Amino acid sequence: MNNVVRLAMVDPQDQSRNSIKNLLLGIDSVWLEAECARYEFFTDIITQTQPDIALITLDGDQQRGLAVIAEVHRESPDCQILVVSKSQEGALILQAMRNGAKEFLSAPLNLDDFMAALDRIRNISGGKDGKSKSSTVMALIGASGGVGCTSLGVNLGCALAANESNSVAIMDLDLSLGDADVWLDIIPDYTIQDVAENVNRLDYSMLKRSLTQHASGAFLLPRPVHMEETAPMTSEELQRVIALLKATFTHLIIDLTKSFTPLDLAALEVSDQILFVTQLDLPCLRNVVRINQFLEERELNDKVKVIVNRVGLGDAQISLNKALDTIGREVFWQIPNEYSPVIESRNNGVPLVTEFPKAKITRAIQQLAVKIDATNANGGEVPKSETKKSGLFSFLK
Repeated sequence: MNNVVRLAMVDPQDQSRNSIKNLLLGIDSVWLEAECARYEFFTDIITQTQPDIALITLDGDQQRGLAVIAEVHRESPDCQILVVSKSQEGALILQAMRNGAKEFLSAPLNLDDFMAALDRIRNISGGKDGKSKSSTVMALIGASGGVGCTSLGVNLGCALAANESNSVAIMDLDLSLGDADVWLDIIPDYTIQDVAENVNRLDYSMLKRSLTQHASGAFLLPRPVHMEETAPMTSEELQRVIALLKATFTHLIIDLTKSFTPLDLAALEVSDQILFVTQLDLPCLRNVVRINQFLEERELNDKVKVIVNRVGLGDAQISLNKALDTIGREVFWQIPNEYSPVIESRNNGVPLVTEFPKAKITRAIQQLAVKIDATNANGGEVPKSETKKSGLFSFLK
């Protein structure tokens, strides 16, 4: 999984600045936090935005550029400085390094050279424990309406946020009927509509202000207040928002619709994991087959982790052993059926980890959070069994 780094750049020359900007915008693992055309403003921008990397070109004014390197290094010592210049004079390179630069690259900037420098900078600034920060985007899809995607997403987010090393955001992408805010008893000042209206000038601080933090520590970006006929943003704009959230939080949970809209597909494409929630009944298992095929056709199947919800619902429920052939893959996790705690938690707007900390369903979700963190720490690898494929009604045989 690629780690997203936040970068700010300064280049007084319009042509080279636009060239570098276009190169950076094509790299998924880089978020262009800010661009600046004046050396004298750049140190303040770095102080305000606190990016991971400052990219400084020297060709506009070598002496002023060298001074900015020293200023940024002095005011923001944790920010790694990357310098770009047409000049490769030894004295210039030496002075830039003495002033605090970590990398010196030739202009015009080459993608391969930049990516190699980025890898070296990541190794330098990986963190106190020697490991680079990572981030995980999880999209939740359901095999049918009412299978518990929102309940799972909200409570999983709160369980993940209980770990002090995690920072968690939940995005409600059901723009018409989403109710993640109800589950957390939040009346937000801003919604995804506000983010959409400002997406072209969106930055880290603006997006953070648009989120509402719950007492559990999780942040929420809720659906719009009013229903509209058209989506508030394009797929590309949504992916830009997701990229910034990924650069900001260790975990992003996206609650999708059941319609597989263009926005849903855009979120699935950039997600690291797809949590596929189903129940053990005939309508859900029928849809499991259809959705699996849909995801396979779009080469998204490798991201899928199946979660069976409401296990132990009763005699009417199909047994897991009979359903496995239809599910077609190993079940990643099971959530037990506990109707009363879930309904009371939703009606009170209090997550299960707070309202019913000792309930079986709460423990199951907390253990799922632990497993997700362990999976991420292992590079996304989990033990895999042979994928089973069989007929839709094989569990009835």
